[in-house]
Amino acid sequence: MSTAGHIVELHRDVTFEAAHLLPHVPPGHKCARLHGHSFRIRLVVSGPVDPHTGWLMDFGDIKAAWAPLDAQLDHFYLNDIEGLENPTSEMLARWIWDRLVGTLPQLSAVHVYETCTSGCIYRGEQATSAG
Repeated sequence: MSTAGHIVELHRDVTFEAAHLLPHVPPGHKCARLHGHSFRIRLVVSGPVDPHTGWLMDFGDIKAAWAPLDAQLDHFYLNDIEGLENPTSEMLARWIWDRLVGTLPQLSAVHVYETCTSGCIYRGEQATSAG
């Protein structure tokens, strides 16, 4: 069975623990106080299946690309990390994307789950048409 030309999406979930606060929320908002999350990140890559290997890429390659980011994020105060001074899920997803897309050119989405029920999906810069 040929897989040439078939586009697939793979994902790998990674986790890290970190503390943060959101400096720009309205007065009295609970997220203005220091708190922590068990973040779950889903890294999604997409592309054609290699007809020889039968896969898009090795899941281990995604794990290896994530490792340097994990070293920067896990058990740290996110607000102290350059580019994450306002570490919302939206900003964190873009921060992760910007650091992985060069290593994982097949990256198609970064999902950030800050709780079991709340999260964000970032898919990179979207082209806009003027007119």
